[in-house]
Amino acid sequence: MAVTEAIDVLTRGALTVKGRLPYSSNFTLLVEAVLDEVTMLAVYKPTRGERPLWDFPRGLFRREIAAWHLSEALGWGLVPLTIPREGPHGEGSLQQFVNADFEQHYFTLRELPEHAETLKRLCAFDLVANNADRKSGHCLLVGDAIYAIDNGLCFHVEPKLRTVIWDFVGQPVPEPILADLRRFVGRPLPAPLTELLDEDECRALRSRARALLRKGCFPGDVIGHGYPWPLV
Repeated sequence: MAVTEAIDVLTRGALTVKGRLPYSSNFTLLVEAVLDEVTMLAVYKPTRGERPLWDFPRGLFRREIAAWHLSEALGWGLVPLTIPREGPHGEGSLQQFVNADFEQHYFTLRELPEHAETLKRLCAFDLVANNADRKSGHCLLVGDAIYAIDNGLCFHVEPKLRTVIWDFVGQPVPEPILADLRRFVGRPLPAPLTELLDEDECRALRSRARALLRKGCFPGDVIGHGYPWPLV
């Protein structure tokens, strides 16, 4: 399905809740979107179901949407299509469900050389987005593609990186990734990012991208190798 068609179905389709997703810290639902006999599954995260956090404001669903826009702006296609939507439980995010091999996650994927370049791209993405919660289970294998989900704890202005992806410390960032980052910082931020994030967060986002460009290798000195919990 083309992205424009998928956006249309998720935006205008009638939503039916199929059930709650297990092992989620927030209220996360699997829903079915139907429009003109086209059916899609999606993951619905209403702001009403968020647990309050001391260091992130309410409305984490906006950061989920911003993560998709950042991935698209970089041209990396790492985050499943994610849009804002008023659903059965109020305002939230709606993310296209990806039918992944749920036996696979970062700790298994890193053992396969064919995934190394994509995982390096994901590592760079999390550095730029300042992801505070990159668990192994947030890396999903769909065919030959790897998708990154659960991106609500991103874009804080303070260093918050907590990730399982520390395998590339000290290695050069591949030139194609650097080229994409140069293009990203050389242009104004896409309007959706400036609408979803505040001014300080937008400045910090660009600053992190420039810092990775200057360094040219994957850093290992980011808040002392912070790990999320649980790891998977």
